[in-house]
Amino acid sequence: MNAMTNLQTKVLETRRLLLQHLTLDDLDDLFALYCDGEVTQSIPDAPRSYEETKEELEWIINVYYGQYGFGPWATLCKETGEFIGRCGLIPRTIEKHEEVEVVYALAGKYWGQGLATEAAQAIAQYGFEHLHFSRLICIVMSKNSASICVAQKIGMTFEKEVEVDGKRVLLFSAAKLSGNQR
Repeated sequence: MNAMTNLQTKVLETRRLLLQHLTLDDLDDLFALYCDGEVTQSIPDAPRSYEETKEELEWIINVYYGQYGFGPWATLCKETGEFIGRCGLIPRTIEKHEEVEVVYALAGKYWGQGLATEAAQAIAQYGFEHLHFSRLICIVMSKNSASICVAQKIGMTFEKEVEVDGKRVLLFSAAKLSGNQR
């Protein structure tokens, strides 16, 4: 488990969560998350082996953090320091358009507590206010009603059905309000 004392990697803090850069120390926890079939049924491209998880983690560190300055972050319970998932922002190309997606994946035992909404709300706010994105999206499988609710609770609206990685999914989006729209 990654210690909460590694403050140089902290990205966001909410009432109950700490989001920080993933490191190679998170490999075992990330693999355990991906071994949960309930979690990965909503992440069709999730790694299926320890080696694939390591490759994805290295990609996150080297490409997402290195080239984009953002990516999925280790999501920890503030009270216990336990790794409970990975939530953050990822670049996506959807129908030839560059987008940034708010992603959230928590271990099953943390579902139904409002933690995904808490994380996603903070991530969207960070994306708009600190990274100055004008638009953010969520891609959700149509059968994942909990993720649809999270997207809606953070202010996203259904835009259309799209194909991503060979699967039909729902695209939700939100635009940053300009100063004169508030």
